[in-house]
Amino acid sequence: MCPCSAFGYIMAPSSCHEIRGGDSSDCVVVVGVSRPKMALGILTIMLISLFLTFHMIYDTAISSLQNNNAVHPRPPVILLSRKLYPSAARRLPQAIIMGVRKCGTRALLEMLYLHPMVQKAAGEVHFFDRDDNYNKGLEWYRMQMPHSYPGQITIEKSPSYFVTPEVPERIRAMNASVKLLLIVREPVTRAISDYTQLRANAATASPVLPTSSSKTFEQLVLHPNGSINEGYRPLAISVYHHYLHRWLEVFTREQILVVNGDLLIEDPVSQIQRIESFLGLEPRIGTHNFYFNETKGFYCLRNETTDRCLRETKGRKHPRVNPKVLSKLRKYFGEHNQKFYDLIGEDLGWPEE
Repeated sequence: MCPCSAFGYIMAPSSCHEIRGGDSSDCVVVVGVSRPKMALGILTIMLISLFLTFHMIYDTAISSLQNNNAVHPRPPVILLSRKLYPSAARRLPQAIIMGVRKCGTRALLEMLYLHPMVQKAAGEVHFFDRDDNYNKGLEWYRMQMPHSYPGQITIEKSPSYFVTPEVPERIRAMNASVKLLLIVREPVTRAISDYTQLRANAATASPVLPTSSSKTFEQLVLHPNGSINEGYRPLAISVYHHYLHRWLEVFTREQILVVNGDLLIEDPVSQIQRIESFLGLEPRIGTHNFYFNETKGFYCLRNETTDRCLRETKGRKHPRVNPKVLSKLRKYFGEHNQKFYDLIGEDLGWPEE
């Protein structure tokens, strides 16, 4: 063997030839390390160096994401090591959009998601209003939430929370200081929207039934004798004060922000700015985040990279309702609306005829 192999490497034949006076018969061209222990040591050092280099690059990238929320606010979907990088995790929501159905809960959630410090659950979780989900426990609920960084607010929305009796106490048991968003619309408009969706869902579920067999809105909201059908679900949900009483028995008025859903459609920025303040967020959402879609007839969303509208099922065209029935319903809701105004300390100015 070449004498040089004692240093851990085997030299090329030309080098051996010079050392042994021209006889290179026992020299072999080999690239590698001749001693196993030394090879293991060198390999270990290389692996540690690669790991430290990768660690520094990844840590720098994470810090950059956290320090530049305005550009790339969202945490990575998959974390390589929860122990090394514990800052992004699934957290129980600090704010909940508790209702009301057909008042713009989805639009409100998507608008708030424009803020870099807001994370949202992907769909309606229905944890507090469905016993089968609630019995799975808070850990199951937490796992339905998105990853978020410290300082970000996690929000979920399930509109049926508002009308389900058990929900206020269950939410308080999770977090007594949670902030609640209640979005409402003019009651008759909300009832018509509810009817429109129910009819569309029924037509989808049973396409063989002729549309003409469906009862009209007027037939459902009035008894044959012309009195108001107070048991009709879309009307009952619009009597907001019946349900809000339960929430105010459990939470302080300061924990509940009432959002005007009609104004959210007409002037979304003013409503979102109120919510930013309520949630303790730095004002970030403005007119640059919205554009009016002439085809759909409402505002759509815009961020740094994309423009998008809510899906086609949102903003369905309402049926034309007999003006006399509209007037009768608004007179009916007049007293209920005043009780609601008294509870929230604000007159929303809904028409009474």
